Amino acid sequence: MIEFLAKGGILVGPILFCSVLALAIFLERLIRFAQVRIRGLGLVEKVAQHVRDDEHTKALEITRGSKSPMGHILANAIEVMDQDRETLETVIVHSTEEKVRELSRYLQALATIGSIAPLLGLLGTVIGMIKAFMVIQQMGGKVNAAVLAGGIWEAMLTTALGLAVALPTIVAHSYLISRVDRFEAQLQDGSVSFIKAIGKRS
Repeated sequence: MIEFLAKGGILVGPILFCSVLALAIFLERLIRFAQVRIRGLGLVEKVAQHVRDDEHTKALEITRGSKSPMGHILANAIEVMDQDRETLETVIVHSTEEKVRELSRYLQALATIGSIAPLLGLLGTVIGMIKAFMVIQQMGGKVNAAVLAGGIWEAMLTTALGLAVALPTIVAHSYLISRVDRFEAQLQDGSVSFIKAIGKRS
């Protein structure tokens, strides 16, 4: 297999590196998302109950000990809950955006890999075709069909590799983006529930 891939030229290496990097990003984000889902389970309900019971210190301890995105947002909200409503909503929105950015970490890199992998493959094909035509020129127009065919399939190899890396990477990126969108919706729903709890209390 290594000998086969080596025939694709110097750009096979960067394409394979892109595939390894994309896989690493995908697995890292999957693990991170799994941790977020478990840690944030039922947090909003517990905190809202303590807020309704005027147990602010207990609510703050729970949110800070949660180590979840929702916990971070609620902790920031509790710290300013005695201020005006506009300040509270601004803090919640800012905290939510901050956590969404953290959840989206490396996803832009994944999208970039999905974009450049086929371009690297195409570049490798162009370079391979140039080499093939240089051989034809050196042969003085006496083209050997076997030599020409061999040069062309070696040139096309990088395009196939680039597409093979790009397609699953794009699918993985779309899947992770959908997960981030769901988490963002959950954070927003949790924030609304907390604001409603404050309203009932007041």
